[in-house]
Amino acid sequence: MKLKGQCAIVTGAATGIGFAAAKRLAEEGASVVIADIKGHEAAATDLTAKGLDVVAVTADVSRDDSVSGLVKSTMERCGRIDIVVNNAAMASQLKPGPFEQKTAEDWLRVYDVNVVGIFRMCRAVSPHMRAAGSGRIINLSSGTAFKGTPGLMQYVASKGAIISMTRALASEFAPDNILVNAVAPGFTLSENAAAKPELRPYSEMAIATRLIKRDAYPIDLANVIYFLASPDAGFITGQVIAVDGGSVFH
Repeated sequence: MKLKGQCAIVTGAATGIGFAAAKRLAEEGASVVIADIKGHEAAATDLTAKGLDVVAVTADVSRDDSVSGLVKSTMERCGRIDIVVNNAAMASQLKPGPFEQKTAEDWLRVYDVNVVGIFRMCRAVSPHMRAAGSGRIINLSSGTAFKGTPGLMQYVASKGAIISMTRALASEFAPDNILVNAVAPGFTLSENAAAKPELRPYSEMAIATRLIKRDAYPIDLANVIYFLASPDAGFITGQVIAVDGGSVFH
């Protein structure tokens, strides 16, 4: 219960890595806001039934007013914001294809959620964390940023941008003891991915590149996210941890 008394926001928390992170933080005593555009109420009901302190809030990180509303409702509920996990992203909706077939609109939509969405969240929580003189921000990047995976250039570029943003944010927030780090997952077998047999070849290809020869699961990421949010990571900032079984070395 190292996070007892703390309040966390996890975006994109209805399913997958976000849900696993919300559950892990709540199990360690945090009050957790499960923020998403759909499925968040069912996720919160599931965790509340397990005796965890969570609440669902509708939030779209591509909208300033929605992010402001999320932060306002969290402050009204908790009176503080200690942890933010920026997990919301456009990923499963994207269709791979040659970059020449993509439009500027494709890029802008992905960046608005994956990159500018993190900026919106950090800007919104900044006054509250700075006033408290502490905070933890964990951003979700991707192993694709290291590998340059073909077919999804706009997505790969957005995840690379998150790494640069994490380092810049760590520098800007350091005077107020706000620590900013990133986690870079490899292909993760979430419940949604497991339900799609057509994705199994991607999982097999990912395992072939790993030193640890198994699938990655959301709990693998959630454990690292919890560590970065915990007191044990109090001297770590501006870092990117690849959680992919040794597929890439960083």
